[in-house]
Amino acid sequence: MSAQCEVTAKQAAGAPMSVFERYLTLWVAICIVVGIALGQWLPGVFQAVARLEVAQVNLPVGLLIWVMIIPMLVKVDFGALGQVRQHLRGMGVTLFVNWLVKPFSMALLAWLFVRQLFAPWLPAEQLDSYVAGLILLAAAPCTAMVFVWSRLSGGDPLFTLSQVALNDTIMVFAFAPIVGFLLGLSAITVPWDTLLVSVGLYIVVPVILAQVWRRRLLARGPEAFDAAMQRIGPWSIAALLATLVLLFAFQGEQILRQPLVIALLAVPILIQVAFNAGLAYGLNRWVGESHAVACPSALIGASNFFELAVAAAISLFGFDSGAALAT
Repeated sequence: MSAQCEVTAKQAAGAPMSVFERYLTLWVAICIVVGIALGQWLPGVFQAVARLEVAQVNLPVGLLIWVMIIPMLVKVDFGALGQVRQHLRGMGVTLFVNWLVKPFSMALLAWLFVRQLFAPWLPAEQLDSYVAGLILLAAAPCTAMVFVWSRLSGGDPLFTLSQVALNDTIMVFAFAPIVGFLLGLSAITVPWDTLLVSVGLYIVVPVILAQVWRRRLLARGPEAFDAAMQRIGPWSIAALLATLVLLFAFQGEQILRQPLVIALLAVPILIQVAFNAGLAYGLNRWVGESHAVACPSALIGASNFFELAVAAAISLFGFDSGAALAT
């Protein structure tokens, strides 16, 4: 293993979670409540924030997403792609589930539940938008947060590192075509320029910035890299929580007005999460991989790069759209 891979593998394995990290679910729930409440109490403020956009990209949301994902992407070592051959079967399962099963199965589930089974209880004018949001969510596999899931599940740090690096590389090229193809199949108009801008802003640019930063930190030595990771790690969680407050402030009115919609949209998402996780884990064990490989593979298949999905949904369809609500 290269020195850089060793550094990042150790970082992925990580120290025990802090109290703040351990209760992250609670902080997320509080931010959701706070966001909805602020949206009701200060609607004018958040309407003004929603108007701060350039080329259909909301600047506050874009900035928060960068602060959220860039520190996590600094952990990603694309040199780990050379280690892929050590777990070819596990990597094959990850790619199969993430790119051949996940987006297409969600498109099917969205059609089945949104346009067929639940259509009588959903706003008719938003059906296309809900379908688009679910497709955007499924077409973006989780990236750097998989380090956290792997640590929690006793996953192999090097395999985790390799699959994240490979998935990020594929996502740069595959996200827009897959989304465009599935939206086209669903008879939804695709504004390709906006979709490509979203890929550039929320995948390509953050990856480049993170890798430049990573190289500079590693040039100072492993100790400096680890110290920097300790310092910038909280940025991601703080930005995540701030993003949740902002997004739920924007969506609070819809959530309070249409709680049934939230419950109905959750059904295909939950089915897909359980299906993909079970499929990835089962296939890995069937081909002979250990739990340490099967579990992070299952978790990346069950998770989503929701920040990208949310940002793309807002850019493509707007803050008040069904797509933004679904993501």
